[in-house]
Amino acid sequence: MKTINDKLEQIFEAIAQEHLCIYSLEPRNSDRLDFHDVSVWGVKAALLAAYEAGRSAAKQR
Repeated sequence: MKTINDKLEQIFEAIAQEHLCIYSLEPRNSDRLDFHDVSVWGVKAALLAAYEAGRSAAKQR
């Protein structure tokens, strides 16, 4: 059974992958792998996706 934290991690990773082209949110102790240049429109899209995910979760309750 998945915990709430597992579900949140899945949502975070999906948003990061889709909107920011970041394929892992796990620290890998490498500047090349842990730091990313992202566009402002990518950040905006990721924030909107997170907001919508929260709205959707609130409606389900």
